[in-house]
Amino acid sequence: MALAAVTLLTAVPASATPRDPSPVAQTEAFAEPADADDPAIWVHPGDPARSIVLGTLKEGGLAAFGLDARTLQRVPAGPGGRFNNVDVVGDLAVVSDRGRDRIRVYRIDPDGPQVLRDVTDPAAAPVFSASESEVDEQRTAYGLAAGRDPRTGLRWVAVTRRHETRVALLRLVDRPGGTIGTAPLATVDLPSTFRLPGGTSWSPCEEPGERPQLEGSVLDGRVLYTAQEDVGIWRIPLSPAGFGRPELVDRVRSYGVPQRWDAAAEECVPDGADPGFGGQWLEADAEGLAVAHGKLFASSQGDSRFVVYGGGRTRDLRIVAGRGTDSVEHSDGSAISTASLGRRFPHGLLVVHDGERRPTAGDLATTGFAFVRLEDVL
Repeated sequence: MALAAVTLLTAVPASATPRDPSPVAQTEAFAEPADADDPAIWVHPGDPARSIVLGTLKEGGLAAFGLDARTLQRVPAGPGGRFNNVDVVGDLAVVSDRGRDRIRVYRIDPDGPQVLRDVTDPAAAPVFSASESEVDEQRTAYGLAAGRDPRTGLRWVAVTRRHETRVALLRLVDRPGGTIGTAPLATVDLPSTFRLPGGTSWSPCEEPGERPQLEGSVLDGRVLYTAQEDVGIWRIPLSPAGFGRPELVDRVRSYGVPQRWDAAAEECVPDGADPGFGGQWLEADAEGLAVAHGKLFASSQGDSRFVVYGGGRTRDLRIVAGRGTDSVEHSDGSAISTASLGRRFPHGLLVVHDGERRPTAGDLATTGFAFVRLEDVL
């Protein structure tokens, strides 16, 4: 169900907030170089209770989990690989390899000798880079959302570029030997400078040489929602011919706030008063996006909340500790399935990245994924 009719900027706050949910299960904790980031959900066509959750682990590759959150398989990223985002289309897991600027593809088969089998075209070209030396600069494939065009059945993938504002639209292509490659369809460049009321211009503060990047993305039919971390959430219509006109449908609270880069501190610092042009709900970074039942679910990473848009109102929540599980902080990616997934998740499943999994592994920070019943959220 598309969210075309949802006007996020004018959504009405809920009069009451339901109790904040707790995870039903959580994965093992991961420590660098296996740093959890983004999940996806594959629904088993014959036995939904045997569905698979996938999670990227950056330099640690890709993991497959059962619905009890136990690890079934880990696939290494390989030399130079860094798996950033993952999504599912059909029986394929599609991954952005930010280390090599490639799209990697794995066939999902829980009945096979391995749950995940690499079917990436060995001749796959970089998504954004013109050469391997440009790949080394790491302005590479970053955020990712995959799906099918509901009108043509075309399998397509939207990919954002690290440290840039570009989004590419690719199609998945069957190659000899059962491998899967990609072919470009279109690109669009979102703004890095914004006109404010009163005629002044504003650009979000970034490290020198970088532009305000996008990552968290989700496809909803012929619409791409993608989060520009220091700006807000964009809605972009899609067709096989490419991208329609982007619309900024919600802004982070710091939108329009003057900042400057402090080289000594190596961070952005305030450089003036807040003019009040920001949104109400999102504390930068705006991150993981997911869609369910006509509602858009977004991670407000800066204050460890989640925002639910749609149904004529907007509300927020936290995922708190309970049932013997940890709370969720500073979440990156998220994924939703509305399917009935058996006894554990009869009304659907929300999986979110947990950026501060406790307890830590000695001096190393740990991360993971949390599984939440969808009815507890929506």
